[in-house]
Amino acid sequence: MARVTFSNPDGAPKPASRYSQAALIEGEGKRLVISGQVGVAPDGTPVADPVAQIDQALANLGAILAAHGMAPANIVKMTVFLTDTALISAWRGKRDAFMGGHAATSTLLVVAALASPAFKVEVEAEAVA
Repeated sequence: MARVTFSNPDGAPKPASRYSQAALIEGEGKRLVISGQVGVAPDGTPVADPVAQIDQALANLGAILAAHGMAPANIVKMTVFLTDTALISAWRGKRDAFMGGHAATSTLLVVAALASPAFKVEVEAEAVA
């Protein structure tokens, strides 16, 4: 039977409400399910600039992967939510740099809003090892 461990690793912001940043599923190999990451620094400080929010969301994602012994190359599925189509080009360039040539499955959605009006980008992912 698989063992599930939920976590809020150092290097990523602590959730403001009741959810976990990651769920590690272990058994035959490991599967990591990561909650949506937004432009909030590990100390809880929100990032104002929308393009800088992309950087911070990816940094948070990287910190969670690293805390579980994984890297962007372990990502099998990524979903991104943007609130402005003008951010698509910036998102794609920064995602490509973060992924380092790894081409996981990906879904991009443009939505009216996220959990806070200040958030312009949210990235969630699943990874395996």
